[in-house]
Amino acid sequence: MVEIARDAALQLAVSEGQGEGLSIEGMTVASGVPLITNEPALSAAAQAVVDLGLSLPLETAGVIVSAFGDPGLDTLRRRLSVPVAGIAESSFHEAAGGGRRFAVVTTTPDLKAAITARAVGEGFGALFAGVWLTPGDPAHLMANEEALLEELLRAIGAAARQDAVEAVIIGGGPLASAARALASVSPVPLIEPIPAAVRHMAKLVAAA
Repeated sequence: MVEIARDAALQLAVSEGQGEGLSIEGMTVASGVPLITNEPALSAAAQAVVDLGLSLPLETAGVIVSAFGDPGLDTLRRRLSVPVAGIAESSFHEAAGGGRRFAVVTTTPDLKAAITARAVGEGFGALFAGVWLTPGDPAHLMANEEALLEELLRAIGAAARQDAVEAVIIGGGPLASAARALASVSPVPLIEPIPAAVRHMAKLVAAA
């Protein structure tokens, strides 16, 4: 995720003639689960993210919460004096650009309600077409890259055909590499949450 964020920052800087652009450093919470697959894990992650965010060095210019449920985002935004962005909210804004109808494709059925609530809470209820899911156990599927890409692409196609979506978000920080791999073969524009958050953060830092 860090390497994808750094690459996105560099691409953005080159496109805007700004040298190297944002400097991205990755930090991981000290507690929690390896993979957030349900709402209790998301809630636990929120406290861990807040604890980490409040311990960041003073020279930190901004914070990106790189988990798709944006755990701890709202609390950090209230308590930090620097810009804070989440990969979910950032991808919602990018996907909905120009009034596009969009969907989220992900591997975690137990987070469907939380993702939906986040999209609606951010004001995208009228454009949000819902969450489309891959079958089976998320951890098992993510351990098989070929199967993961196949199932994600199948869900993207289903959303495009059945719900007339105009953009699809691959919902998950750990799915960042899969999102990048599928971007060129998706039948509709594919939103990668981590690059979307980097672009969002660049705007927030510039405006701060």
